[in-house]
Amino acid sequence: MHLENGSIIISIDVDVGSKEVGVLNKGKNDDNVRLNSSSSEYSVGEIEEKAIPLFIDFFNNLEIPVTFAIRGQLTEVNSPIIDLLKDAPVKHDIGAHGYYHREFTELNVSEAEHELTLIERGMKKYNIIPQSFIFPKNKIAHLSLLEKYGYKCYRDYGDFKEDGMYIEKCGGLYDIHPSFYIGQSYTPIFLNKIVDISVKNKLPFHIWFHPWNFGKTKDLIKRKIEKIFYPLFQYAKKKEDQGTLTFETMLSITHKIEKDLNNKEIQLKKITKES
Repeated sequence: MHLENGSIIISIDVDVGSKEVGVLNKGKNDDNVRLNSSSSEYSVGEIEEKAIPLFIDFFNNLEIPVTFAIRGQLTEVNSPIIDLLKDAPVKHDIGAHGYYHREFTELNVSEAEHELTLIERGMKKYNIIPQSFIFPKNKIAHLSLLEKYGYKCYRDYGDFKEDGMYIEKCGGLYDIHPSFYIGQSYTPIFLNKIVDISVKNKLPFHIWFHPWNFGKTKDLIKRKIEKIFYPLFQYAKKKEDQGTLTFETMLSITHKIEKDLNNKEIQLKKITKES
């Protein structure tokens, strides 16, 4: 897909979102989110309760829209996260990240459709119709069901080292292909070089991460945001000011591409008619 400028797309996977989800499931769903031998839904949710509001504030302050892929079961508990996103001064994209965070490759058609139905019902309580989908653990399956439930785009598996920086149409959906998974070990200088590649070649730089990646306490998470994220996005904002880079969500870049393709189709029809 041809882009007019380089673009940065940010997607965040909310695996649990609240320790209440762990309480609700009584430890029976831990294997679906287990990160290591000691983690649980409760512990991941506890970290994300601290981390997600910090990231929301960070991106709000920089006026950067982000795709937050929310696990559907978060709509069952008393969590402020969805309201924080809905009430934000920035138009964030609230997408879906499964319902129980189960791998879609392990679900049959009926089970996958049940999850999508539950997501639809849960999000409806907040007047949200999710159109971006991020598969739990990046296990891609049942794309035709995503189309059926009104999704426009999803994130596949990969990165710029393996298969490039691109957006691809797959059936009626757009794969907003991931470029880079950010963890604690990467320096802003390295990431800035990828921003330069995006700008020079007019490519999408799709960054993604988990809120639990950056520590267990608020102070540690804040330090990681200052060390890794602030220098990167401060550099990228300069490119935005120069008119060579835009910040997008998965959904907003999809809408841009659809609009561009529609305009080209209209122009082609006009030329054909006139000739």
